Amino acid sequence: MKFYFHPSPNPMKTALLLEELGAPYELIAVDTFKGEQHQSAFRAINPNAKVPAIVDEGVTVFDSHAILLHLADKHRRFVPQSAAERGAMLSWLMLVGTGLSPFSGQAVHFLHHAPEAIAYARNRYLKEVERHYRVIDERLAVSTYLAGNTYTIADMALWGWANFAGYILGDKGLSDYPHVKRLVDEISARPAAIRAQALKDKLTLKADFDEETRRALFPQNASL
Repeated sequence: MKFYFHPSPNPMKTALLLEELGAPYELIAVDTFKGEQHQSAFRAINPNAKVPAIVDEGVTVFDSHAILLHLADKHRRFVPQSAAERGAMLSWLMLVGTGLSPFSGQAVHFLHHAPEAIAYARNRYLKEVERHYRVIDERLAVSTYLAGNTYTIADMALWGWANFAGYILGDKGLSDYPHVKRLVDEISARPAAIRAQALKDKLTLKADFDEETRRALFPQNASL
């Protein structure tokens, strides 16, 4: 299996599952700060020019949540067996995928990388991130994991962005969402998560967020 990776929130979800599965893979760096995601060779794998992506025994899968579902179903692990818990898993997985993840990404952009400070955008995306964390926190107040009593890919999906929550929420991090923090801390202590976090140390990637990086990550801004 080839795993196209950059140590950012969405690829980290896939890294966590791969390490939990113990599945062998070839780690292939895609240095998004240099714009390697836009190269034709990578766009042949993911036309959307985003990481992560995998090529698994000739099957190409891109988008982190599609990869989570593909691998979990293939290995029959980290997906509940009961219909009720599977339904809950899918619901929370999609809430993270269509809610927390994109709103977190937009919050990061407008709080840290927009060429000008736009109060409305900053407030809009920050408040939506906070709202999603409240919804998830309420669920975890009455459920050990998002799907119920079983650790699943929905929890891994949450960990991907929640582990970076401080970049959006500041020094307080997840302190306003104690049940989310409890789960994130639990997952972060798992050996698989520790191995996933260490993947970045195996790679030499650009760290400077300069004008080249801005053009690579936000090419649409060239029209401004």
